[in-house]
Amino acid sequence: MSKKILLLFIFLIIAFSTFAQSIKSPSEFLGYQLGTQFTYQYRIVDYFKYVATESKNVKMVQFGTTNEGRPLVAMFIASDANINRLEDIRKNNLGLAGLGDSGTASTNTPVIVWLSYNVHGNEPSSSEAAMQTLFDMVDPANNRTKAWLKNTVVVIDPCLNPDGHERYVNFYNSVKGSAPDANPAAREHAEPWPGGRVNHYYFDLNRDWAWQTQKETQARVGLFNQWLPQVHVDFHEQGYNSPYYFAPAAEPMHRDITAWQKEFQTIIGKNNARYFDQNGWLYFTKEEFDLLYPSYGDTYPIYNGSIGMTYEQGGIGAGLAVTTRMGDVLTLKDRIAHHHSNSLSTIETASANATKALGEFKKYFDNSRANPTGDYKTYVIKNDNQDKLNALAEVLRRNSIQYNYGVKANASGFNYINGKTEQFDVNTNDMVVSAYQPKSVLLHVLLEPKTFVADSNTYDITAWSLPYAYGLQAYGLKEPIKVAPQQMNSGSLSPQPTESANKQHAYAYVAAWQSVNDVKFLVELFKKNIKVRYAEIPFEAAGKKFGAGSLILARAGNDNVDFDDNVHYAAMSAGRELTPLTTGFVDKGVDLGSSFIRYIHPPKVMLVSGEGASSESMGEIWHFFEQQIGYPVSLVNYKNLSRAKLGDFDAIIFPDGNYDDFPSEKLQSWVKDGGKLIVLQDAVSQLAGKKGFDIKRIDTDTGKTKPSIRIYGDRDRESIKTSVPGAIYKINLDNTHPLGFGFPKYYYTLKLSDDVYPLLDDGNWNVGTIKKDAYVSGFVGEKSKEKIKDGLLLGVQSMGRGSVVYLVDDPLFRGFWENGKLLFSNAVFMVQ
Repeated sequence: MSKKILLLFIFLIIAFSTFAQSIKSPSEFLGYQLGTQFTYQYRIVDYFKYVATESKNVKMVQFGTTNEGRPLVAMFIASDANINRLEDIRKNNLGLAGLGDSGTASTNTPVIVWLSYNVHGNEPSSSEAAMQTLFDMVDPANNRTKAWLKNTVVVIDPCLNPDGHERYVNFYNSVKGSAPDANPAAREHAEPWPGGRVNHYYFDLNRDWAWQTQKETQARVGLFNQWLPQVHVDFHEQGYNSPYYFAPAAEPMHRDITAWQKEFQTIIGKNNARYFDQNGWLYFTKEEFDLLYPSYGDTYPIYNGSIGMTYEQGGIGAGLAVTTRMGDVLTLKDRIAHHHSNSLSTIETASANATKALGEFKKYFDNSRANPTGDYKTYVIKNDNQDKLNALAEVLRRNSIQYNYGVKANASGFNYINGKTEQFDVNTNDMVVSAYQPKSVLLHVLLEPKTFVADSNTYDITAWSLPYAYGLQAYGLKEPIKVAPQQMNSGSLSPQPTESANKQHAYAYVAAWQSVNDVKFLVELFKKNIKVRYAEIPFEAAGKKFGAGSLILARAGNDNVDFDDNVHYAAMSAGRELTPLTTGFVDKGVDLGSSFIRYIHPPKVMLVSGEGASSESMGEIWHFFEQQIGYPVSLVNYKNLSRAKLGDFDAIIFPDGNYDDFPSEKLQSWVKDGGKLIVLQDAVSQLAGKKGFDIKRIDTDTGKTKPSIRIYGDRDRESIKTSVPGAIYKINLDNTHPLGFGFPKYYYTLKLSDDVYPLLDDGNWNVGTIKKDAYVSGFVGEKSKEKIKDGLLLGVQSMGRGSVVYLVDDPLFRGFWENGKLLFSNAVFMVQ
């Protein structure tokens, strides 16, 4: 009897111990099988929180929130021996990269694998797979994954875009029936505008890694740069008729990508293929998804020493089930299984190659510091606009790129403006960026004037050089400039006004107009109900020169007793310098009471949104008003425009898009009555040739051409002859016109099409024009290159008492084209 009791007691101990060690699977925790419905983001976070309380091998971190207040979380998974020394592992890893104590850093440390899921909200299967992957990595009964964790730290970010994810899931759950309808024509497969792909402000977060314009990206890349993993995977979905894609990537690849980074992509790809082959799943590699544009979830890690990869599962718009072109039914369960398989396969491969991966990681950064790649060993950014230089410095700082000030030297380098190599002086307030630093590859990719493109059939833009994007004079030097020991410079060169600086009972105050910071100052003045004027022509006063567009804050008309206090408070808020004037009688130019001193009426602005508008173009403008300059804007859906009281608005902005019945008679009447219509990109093309609008199409009809024999196999190559996947052009700018205020006589535009228009007729203003030799950088197809010349890109047409502003290219592209922000602001605030 005692033996039976003893055996029962032992059995109960073992059973209790086994029960205590068990962790619920996602299906057990959620109460439904994964793949039978989409999981809301808060429930995904709940599952991660649950695992964090039940497993001793994880550490959960909330590293930020979205615009809509949802948490951004990451889970760190490690072995018993490593989970409590994560901070030591992190510091050691940065030491391997030369960003910490490199003298004590060791390669006898875990390899770090970072898995990022669901950056596009309507590609949600990967978030479901993230939960299953987490479970497999922490399941006490899973000896396979336990073995990997002996030399591997795994980081899982389950949902990079919670706001977009919830937009999609809420849509799908609101229209689905009791069972999935696999017919592709069913409404559950057609998202309404703007779709779930983008974040709250309709930005594509997968194009924002380097620029970090969005709060989600700023938080995430901040965490990423604290760790710098050896392997990073970005999980996506593509059209549901496509099979699965995984690395190795397609051409073009940037020439700074190392042989090891290419080789390890292939090693991982072959292991992924092994599991797909076992299951009979279709896949493809080396096609379509290239490694060039630096702001993707695969390329950004690549340029930071990682093995960066994109995995693409067919599934956008598939819902829970859809019938593909082949007649097969693709289910959410299928999509989860594919992503889950590759998640584990990647960790397995990294663990098996940990020693080699860590050694190559260290070698990558050792080479960056001692023998940097690229033509230029030093970049000098001239301080010809402190605000724009400081904005560039902030981007470099966020990317852990080191830079210096305080250097004085004579040097020879490539002039970004004129394309010539010449002598120039380096002054102490110029920015000097040495290539001999850990982030050498990334700084070279971001700053090089021309990116070499071996294969032009690329997935994204081919030009982004930051000196052009920021409108700054720069030089590339083939020799290093000796500088003081490099330290991260997070400061600012801009003067910081104090409360008492220049504060007096002035006749008027004058402030510069040369950057988006000056636009913020203007907005602060509007908030204080200060009447603001601008100088239409340059003038000199108080011993200083002021350019066209300079803001004038005269006491006349501002009879508020707090005028001086309000002006100085606004200047303090915006970090602006004021020049007080004791008289309206200037030293040179027109006096302050002249008709050339124009009043700026605070405009009431409408931004057209909804069906017809490009959500990303509209989002760039929305974000600019709300998050960058803090100016109110009313969003009105285009389909409701006919019911809107247009007289309540001074300016209406049409972003890139394709609008039915555009322009309506009502809209044209509003312009003639004094309204200002601002149109961008394809909205411009829709006005071309319309009655009342002077914008015309260039006549390219040279007569009927004879049919040619085309080779079917060359069809992709032929198509790129008319391709403009983002190229930089230098255009001539009339900076005496309000649309050009604050600029030199040129402007760098990013062309995404070959659209160019004939010059406007007399009586209108051709502000930005392009000549034959305007090309600067990036790929342009031979037919398109021939077309982009001798025409208009920026224009203003008078129409009755109103005006139309034509912006053929996108001045706010992805929020990182800094130089275009002032141009766009001129269109909104300065153009009468």
